[in-house]
Amino acid sequence: MSFTGQPGAPRTPLSLELPTGDIISTYDRYEDARSAVDTLAKSGFPVREVSIVGNHVRSVERITGKLTYGRVALMGALSGAYLGLFLGVLLFLFQPDNTGILGVFVAALVIGAGFGMLFSVVSYSMTRNRRGFSSVTQMIAVRYELYTTPELVHDARRVLMGEVPPTV
Repeated sequence: MSFTGQPGAPRTPLSLELPTGDIISTYDRYEDARSAVDTLAKSGFPVREVSIVGNHVRSVERITGKLTYGRVALMGALSGAYLGLFLGVLLFLFQPDNTGILGVFVAALVIGAGFGMLFSVVSYSMTRNRRGFSSVTQMIAVRYELYTTPELVHDARRVLMGEVPPTV
């Protein structure tokens, strides 16, 4: 669930409904819509009444490379080393006598990297025929619309067209 409010103030839950009202303007990029809201905020416009709505959402999968046993082993070793580092810190914090702590850190890193590598290679070898590449998935909207209440839409458009100078 999403929350809204000023830092330190009680948080009130946002509703999970699409915003109602009129469209102020439409943008092809999220950065442009966000910039428009910044312009409204600088002019003193009540931006709590504004919503950015992304339409026609698409899933985009960007291929980052081909998976090989070497790459899978390296990625597994790195993620396992992070876990080993975390365990080394825990051992450091809860060990009454901290003599030889460097050896504990090194051992935790090596053991974590080894187990991470082993589990990654075994997992990859079991699913190798299904997927031979790594990727990153993003959700991207085709168009972004700014909505506000019908009473404020004309004021917002005037600010965005530059008729009302922003107050800094």
